[in-house]
Amino acid sequence: MKILHGAEEKEAIKFMDAAIKVAISAMCEKSKCGSVIVKNGLIIGKGFNSPPLDMESQRRCSNNKNVYDIKVTDKTCCVHAEQRAIIDALKHNSEKIIGSRLYFVRLDKDNKKMYAGKPYCTICSKMALDAGIKEFVLWHKEGITVYDTDEYNTLSFQYRE
Repeated sequence: MKILHGAEEKEAIKFMDAAIKVAISAMCEKSKCGSVIVKNGLIIGKGFNSPPLDMESQRRCSNNKNVYDIKVTDKTCCVHAEQRAIIDALKHNSEKIIGSRLYFVRLDKDNKKMYAGKPYCTICSKMALDAGIKEFVLWHKEGITVYDTDEYNTLSFQYRE
């Protein structure tokens, strides 16, 4: 991983701001997240978290996660912002996704960006690896941090709450 500085940081802020705009559309009642996928300075995929097909019948935001069986590996009701961005890029720019960079942001209740936690979502990290995304970008207190997707996946599997 590396923390960006200078011109790299300035460019990354532009894409983090784009992810914030996408996250504002999130329909999750617990957390608003947004992602953009970038290749050669262009956004090739966008996504926010919400129930599948934005269907209210699939909403489970208020469910207690402890009611689910241990085999339910993702206890949220939402399709993740990263998943949606990958699907969007594959639908509209599949020839560009290999070697791309995924930017992720989470918002508070007032739509202000929050610092990201450590990498932890193996669902998204595996999907990004399989799609050929080269890097994951998170906004940490220390600065905008870029992870190689392989490293991000490894760290996600090592995560402990």
